Amino acid sequence: MTRPLDGITVVSLEHAIAAPFCTRQLADLGARVIKVERPGVGDFARAYDTRVRGEASHFVWTNRSKESLTLDLKNPDALAVLLRLLEKADVLVQNLAPGAAARMGLSFDALKAAHPKLIVCDISGYGEDGPYRDKKAYDLLIQSEAGFLSVTGTPETPAKAGNSVADIAAGMYAYTSVLSALLLRGRTGQGSHIDVSMLESLAEWMSYPMYYAFDGAPPPPRTGASHASIYPYGPFAVGDGGTVMLGLQNEREWKLFCEVALQDAALATDPRFDSNARRNENREALKAIILETFAALTTAEVLARLDAAPIANARMNDMAGLWAHPQLAARGRWATVGSPGGDIAALLPPGRSNAFDYRMDAVPAVGAHTDAILHELGHGDAAIAALREAGAI
Repeated sequence: MTRPLDGITVVSLEHAIAAPFCTRQLADLGARVIKVERPGVGDFARAYDTRVRGEASHFVWTNRSKESLTLDLKNPDALAVLLRLLEKADVLVQNLAPGAAARMGLSFDALKAAHPKLIVCDISGYGEDGPYRDKKAYDLLIQSEAGFLSVTGTPETPAKAGNSVADIAAGMYAYTSVLSALLLRGRTGQGSHIDVSMLESLAEWMSYPMYYAFDGAPPPPRTGASHASIYPYGPFAVGDGGTVMLGLQNEREWKLFCEVALQDAALATDPRFDSNARRNENREALKAIILETFAALTTAEVLARLDAAPIANARMNDMAGLWAHPQLAARGRWATVGSPGGDIAALLPPGRSNAFDYRMDAVPAVGAHTDAILHELGHGDAAIAALREAGAI
């Protein structure tokens, strides 16, 4: 089947998560993604850990279906190879240190005359201008700057997200921006420049708590995994050691919860709990009642009662539970991709399409495609050997 981005070539000067996550999703849709890495060591995310058959967990997640080309861009001969590569590229993505790409002549303004159809996507912590332009930006630092830590965690202790939420946000906006730029180019025939900031990406995701604190109002409190203003809504321990997550949205559900889940219909009209505001004010007293009931039940029994009510609920899974999730298995969401250490399981991208199959090719070893790409550009074996000898590749 034809994929949406078949025939599109993306060159990426990328490391860590934000840009690789963007370009992997472009590869999922059929784009040819040429990942430029440092000779020998490659993307430093390769060395984060060795959890996946000797490869790093972050790396295998964000780099399948790509070609790895090693270039030392400080070497003029290597930079010349990159410029040759851009002659047939549709998109250049980069998340190098602030200003690094521009210093090498790889800014949109420097490239647009020779490559008028090229789309250039720059991903950085704070954007290409403003007082924070040159600040280093890592995921945790952006979570802090964007106020994420102020609303996440317990009343006593802020907590970061358990995944790279700032990088993911920036990668998603870069991905959708590139798709939009390709659509625009189809209408105008011209490339464009995209400037994606991690801070702005995560700030967008923080809009609910920002508006909650509108015009100097108090911000939402940190409440762990519980809802800040609705109760009961959050995790509750169960007698067999499990934890269930449940959420009530209205008074009709509260009545059903008391009758079916707690099997105490009278509790619904207890004046301490007969509205969400009162339940929120008296959440410790209500929590004690819920925990006492659930302590005599297994996780399966509690979930059965909640389903019967019906009350929205979930099991609090760990990573083993997610790997084995019956819904993912039933919907055929797992594929197998190659890696330098052997085949690994990989989730298919969200969004099942009846028009095409996602590209699910191997995670590349460092420089695995260097020689093939250079041959494609017209370099003979002797020229490639000379570049390697000079440390350019």
